[in-house]
Amino acid sequence: MAALELEMGEDDAGERLDVVLARHVPELSRARAKALIAKGGVRVGGRRAKKSYAVAAGDLVTLESLPGPVDFYAAPDPSLALEVLLENEHFVVVDKPAGVPSHPLREGEVGTLAGALVARYPEMRDVGHSKREPGILHRLDTDTSGAMLAARDQETFEVLRRQLQAGEIEKRYLARCQGIVPAPIVIDTPIANDPRDRRKVRACVDPREIKRLRAKPARTEILTSTAAAHGSLIEVRANNARRHQIRAHLASIGHPLLGDTLYGGPALESPDRHLLHAFSITVGTLTTTTTPWNHKTSAPKIAAPNH
Repeated sequence: MAALELEMGEDDAGERLDVVLARHVPELSRARAKALIAKGGVRVGGRRAKKSYAVAAGDLVTLESLPGPVDFYAAPDPSLALEVLLENEHFVVVDKPAGVPSHPLREGEVGTLAGALVARYPEMRDVGHSKREPGILHRLDTDTSGAMLAARDQETFEVLRRQLQAGEIEKRYLARCQGIVPAPIVIDTPIANDPRDRRKVRACVDPREIKRLRAKPARTEILTSTAAAHGSLIEVRANNARRHQIRAHLASIGHPLLGDTLYGGPALESPDRHLLHAFSITVGTLTTTTTPWNHKTSAPKIAAPNH
């Protein structure tokens, strides 16, 4: 079975195969893409291709083996302020600001939550499943703010990871989205990487698409909805949220996040981000909450459309 299939879009047409792969596949630098092509691990329309091949819109590019990401230790970064919401000898809950990546993509990168964590809690350095994510049990997108959970020792990490996988740790979010959203409703639509744009995921309804893209189960519960400026303020529960799950699910029902241009939401001038905040996490009997943007009184400013 192929590790990955990519369908080339209009934006890719005319570009070199190695350039396109490096852009669409986070695990591949251009050098690694060239090496994979040279080994015959990349096919276009079922045939081996050269690195200089100019792709065309609609080309189906198949990677027969996808190398794993290069792992490295997160660089300690004491310069990044870390707001701790809950701390004990086993784990911490911190408030990640919008605009801060959860973990580094390159060795030596600073300005990430992982770097701030390992600077404050050096015992986390070798905790977890990845050196780049010391103790981190779940991620938030760079522009998503809010509560994140991290373990201080490996035993706690394994226990909490099992609880997360079982849906026993409750995670709630606040979101501002376009239109009037009905509530309560459940969006129970499988999620897959979008073959046309590796920056995105796709909510899959067609059984053939679910099978072809190997979509994984995903459940988003919209608990409450209140009319707000430019749309709705909603409370969401997604205990096992996958990458971009809430964003893609909301867009799939016609209510993308304000500021989430990747999924069809309107661009914002202020604040310059998509409006999603992880405001609550419950571990056992401990519930930790954090305050998002001033959602009750402030109205986001919609950016003027580009012509």
